[in-house]
Amino acid sequence: MRKFEDSYLHKGLRNQLIEVLKKKGISDEEVLAAIQRIPRHFFLDSAFDRLAYEDRAFPIGEDQTISQPYTVAYQTQLLEVKPNHKILEIGTGSGYQSIVLAELKALVFTIERQKVLFEQHKHFILRKKYSNIRYFFGDGYLGLPTYAPFDGIIVTAAAPFVPPRLLEQLKPGGKMVIPVGEGNVQKMIRLIKLEDGSFHKETYEDFSFVPMLEGKNG
Repeated sequence: MRKFEDSYLHKGLRNQLIEVLKKKGISDEEVLAAIQRIPRHFFLDSAFDRLAYEDRAFPIGEDQTISQPYTVAYQTQLLEVKPNHKILEIGTGSGYQSIVLAELKALVFTIERQKVLFEQHKHFILRKKYSNIRYFFGDGYLGLPTYAPFDGIIVTAAAPFVPPRLLEQLKPGGKMVIPVGEGNVQKMIRLIKLEDGSFHKETYEDFSFVPMLEGKNG
């Protein structure tokens, strides 16, 4: 049975990762502090123990990945999370992004369409620590209208278009951060919902995500 330890070595590697993120332009101190506190190696097989703090994505099964730390930090910084914000995450995956949001004291509602990943995550060692995360098996394109409206929505897969059902679930003043585009490269988009129900769109850097698929698998 795997023994989960967060050693001085791991913490030192995390400190090095934080310096890499700063050099790449991540400036939100709260986001950096959240990433510094989270043992990313817990989310990966023990064979990746030291590699976990390299700034790159790793496969987690079901054709999904744990996102590159820079990508997680970049999206989280754009979302401008405040304590007690209700955040909808599309694509739980490994759960790493959810826990970064939870460390920022958000109330996190996260949807996973892959039943295998959804079931695996029930036994994850860090899950009990974060009572401010609620997990759902479902279709991310539909969101969670029962729990709307949300202060923020973060999509962790490449969408060919911005799902209209998700836009409906944002509060006025709320923000959605989503990579949009087909193929290997997408543009990171931030949409801010205005008081009249219209949206202000901002376009940021290029990223590469696994595709956002409709429906549930499993």
